[in-house]
Amino acid sequence: MNRGLLFVLSGPSGVGKGTVCASLRTKMPELIYSVSATTRTPREGEKDGVNYFFKSREQFQDMIQGDALLEYAEYVGNYYGTPRDFVEKTLSEGKDIILEIEVQGALKVKEKFPDGVFIFLMPPSLNELASRLGGRGTETQATIDHRLSVARDEINLLYHYDYAVVNDQIDLACKRIDAIMTAEHCKRQRFLHELCNELDAISTAENV
Repeated sequence: MNRGLLFVLSGPSGVGKGTVCASLRTKMPELIYSVSATTRTPREGEKDGVNYFFKSREQFQDMIQGDALLEYAEYVGNYYGTPRDFVEKTLSEGKDIILEIEVQGALKVKEKFPDGVFIFLMPPSLNELASRLGGRGTETQATIDHRLSVARDEINLLYHYDYAVVNDQIDLACKRIDAIMTAEHCKRQRFLHELCNELDAISTAENV
């Protein structure tokens, strides 16, 4: 069975990562969404293994010590991270998996999983990004200014990524990401890798 591909989608806060991923999951039900682990208490209606893998703090720290996470961070007293075994199991089953994550987390994933396909979701402009952040109605101007400053720094990290997709319209952004996924599956080195494995298996069988 051909191995699946890991797609990592990230970009600055307010660019629409969650909205794009939700649309992709509707349009591509076969695409597996990476489930994060967390130490926070489950909210009403959340299910273990569906929304999150809910762990005790001790269990999460054991995962850190055992290098069982592709990345992790601590927010407001709780840990969040990407379990390596869930990603590896999904890929070994020949299924593609998408990980929606912040920029710093994506760079940590790339250190441990350089074969992943890294996609940076871009705003049409910084002015549009400011408008989206302000449109939430939950941010002070000081917070918006800080997020824009962080966004500029994150956009400067674009060279770490394989692709950049402008999120001007949700449907168009999804079509661009779908095209990237198709292109990645058609890369010659993936066919060469599978062909070499097949030839090795035939050679081994003939020599038995």
